[in-house]
Amino acid sequence: MSIISSFPQIWLQICLVGAWLGMTVILAEALSRFAKVNSEVSRKVVHISTGNVILLAWWLQIPAWVGISAGIISAAIAIISYQIPILPSINSVGRKSLGTFFYALSIGILIAWFWPLKQPQYAALGILIMAWGDGLAAVIGQNFGKHPYQVWGMNKSWEGSLAMCLVSYTVCSLILLAVQGNIWQTWVIPLPVALTGTALETISKIGIDNLTVPIGSATLCFILNQFLSSL
Repeated sequence: MSIISSFPQIWLQICLVGAWLGMTVILAEALSRFAKVNSEVSRKVVHISTGNVILLAWWLQIPAWVGISAGIISAAIAIISYQIPILPSINSVGRKSLGTFFYALSIGILIAWFWPLKQPQYAALGILIMAWGDGLAAVIGQNFGKHPYQVWGMNKSWEGSLAMCLVSYTVCSLILLAVQGNIWQTWVIPLPVALTGTALETISKIGIDNLTVPIGSATLCFILNQFLSSL
């Protein structure tokens, strides 16, 4: 009976999440087609806004199966869109990249891992570090990067990497502060997490940082918090 009675609430949650994602995609397409914003900017709008859906899922306490299903469906759509230009403003990045697919996959994996553990903050932390850290790093690096460097043939900038590190530290600290309060672990743990996330973003190719950064950041934060909390 409880499962049946919960269906209306679940569908409301799904509709809210779907509406958020739908508005995000529509905004990106509008920026690309009507405001003539370049594809990289519209892609980052989707990148950051889509990541924020994890906060909505956490707040609404969406069941794990809903998040996992959404990740699988989104990953499948991403694969199709690489063959059929469904949303060219999102996937046209001027380079070979599977970033959209890896992004959807990472959301599904982190929800499948941390939702059953009743620790959704780690899933949110990993996704938001990727969303805001990588998103702002790209924007800052491309517009203000005056000190470039190369890793495995990929062009990076110290300004972009610094932005990734600072944003990652801020995101991690704020989430831990909200969950566990103002204790020393809240401010110490984000440092290695931010450095690791920045390193993973720097060395990743074909968009795989959309998988390695969120999962790596969430895993490291979870392990460190479990270990240091026992001290």
